[in-house]
Amino acid sequence: MATKRKRDFPVELTRRLLEPGPVILISTAWKDQRAIMTCGWHMLLGWDIVGTYIWDANHSHELAKRSRECVINVPTFDLLDSVVGIGNCSSRDVDKFDRFKLTAVEGERVHAPLVGECHANFECSLIETRNTKLYNLFVWQVVKGHVAPSPKYPKTIHYRGNGEFMVSGEEVQRRKLFRPDMLPP
Repeated sequence: MATKRKRDFPVELTRRLLEPGPVILISTAWKDQRAIMTCGWHMLLGWDIVGTYIWDANHSHELAKRSRECVINVPTFDLLDSVVGIGNCSSRDVDKFDRFKLTAVEGERVHAPLVGECHANFECSLIETRNTKLYNLFVWQVVKGHVAPSPKYPKTIHYRGNGEFMVSGEEVQRRKLFRPDMLPP
């Protein structure tokens, strides 16, 4: 394999290549308010620990901070236009469930609604707040998961920046190259 020729790259565009995973929808609720936001900045911090960046100017930030819970919803390609639309308006001004004709499903462990049309929903409780004040980073523990049985590998969407997305594609395996003791359960 040949060494690739490189050029300088603006550091503020790093996320376009290090995008952490599929775009998610974070749903929150506090008292009589509910919100959904589009989020591309999240990371796994452990088997059941997820960090999400929620800008403090976003209505969801306040609801998540007050309720200390959320649902991380994983949309698929068929919801792309809704995902973009959700990101282009504020839950302060509109009920996004109504506007985008989404089904709010009651959670089993949290008060925040699940988005019924998403492939997966992870009910979460806030477990760490020091970084919330400093960096708008919420650290969640998944307390209940819900995943559609098919397809096994859904077509998730991944944000590349500047209004561009990629869709998860062909699945490949290299399991035979891994030592069994190095694979997670």
